[in-house]
Amino acid sequence: MASSDIKRVKDRIERKQRRRRILGALGIFFVAGATALGMRYVGFTVAELIRQFPIWLSFVAEFLNPDFVDFTLASKSQGVSGLDGLWYSLTHPSTIVESAGATQSSGSVLVAAAVMTIIVGFTGTVLGFPLALLLGVLGSERVTPFPFNFIFRGTMSTIRAVPSLVWILIYIPLFGISPKSAIFAIATDTIGNLGRLFTDELEEINDGPIEAISSTGANRPQTVIFGMLSQVSSSFIAWTMYVLEINTRIAISLGVVGAGGLGQYISLKIQFGTPDAYAQAAAGLLMVVLIVISVELLSSRIRARLRPGETQETSFFDAVKGLFDADKWTGRSSD
Repeated sequence: MASSDIKRVKDRIERKQRRRRILGALGIFFVAGATALGMRYVGFTVAELIRQFPIWLSFVAEFLNPDFVDFTLASKSQGVSGLDGLWYSLTHPSTIVESAGATQSSGSVLVAAAVMTIIVGFTGTVLGFPLALLLGVLGSERVTPFPFNFIFRGTMSTIRAVPSLVWILIYIPLFGISPKSAIFAIATDTIGNLGRLFTDELEEINDGPIEAISSTGANRPQTVIFGMLSQVSSSFIAWTMYVLEINTRIAISLGVVGAGGLGQYISLKIQFGTPDAYAQAAAGLLMVVLIVISVELLSSRIRARLRPGETQETSFFDAVKGLFDADKWTGRSSD
């Protein structure tokens, strides 16, 4: 290659690199400018941050000394505060059993609130499962011919587009802001999320078993049940366990708006605005971490046993890392 050609190629590469640097700088400038405008739009100022920062630090410091006085009915009635409240309850197991059945105290006693949260998440998942299964199966092109399967896919997509925090508002005229509304909100959310997972799973099944069942003269429902669903039954259970894990987090989030459980307990304590209430809210947050990690580890272990090819379980550190996944708290994660 002649030296003039080499120089021409070199100049072209340099022009491309220069153009790329200019576009990169403009992109960074645009993002920084849009962020600054956004902060200005909401009224943020650096002076406000500096002024409020010491107050925020003292607020956070109150959470470093959790108070388990509300752990059980007994620790609450006897005023056993701090970590002593937790130790007293653990050394008197009967008080934990007594508090677990105190439904009317689910917003003021930690054990009752934790039980209510788990029940809301579990019951919502179970109620949503049948319709999720029906719509999920009918949404598959292997069961319902195109384009009629999109009627069911569209229904599930519409349900998925509405967050559970909105669904509970829709159910307020029926049950008010209560655990019952939270259960139906989670059940509705389950229909959309779990149904879509079922549909995707059915699209990947093998044709061999289907053809084998059809060759025996089986009718269409028998082919679907014994040729299709038999291939994905373990995966369906595994996905249901995953959605149960997500729904437990959603139950906590719904509690913040008044639907009972740990979310309501923490929300009420923070609204009191006293140092003692913040310390009690910190105890509630620790209960949230315990419940979420326990459910996630249990769900992961069961899914690893059921799903073909999946052998790696969620570790404790993965479960802790998952606490910071905002999508899981709102039910928007599906992988």
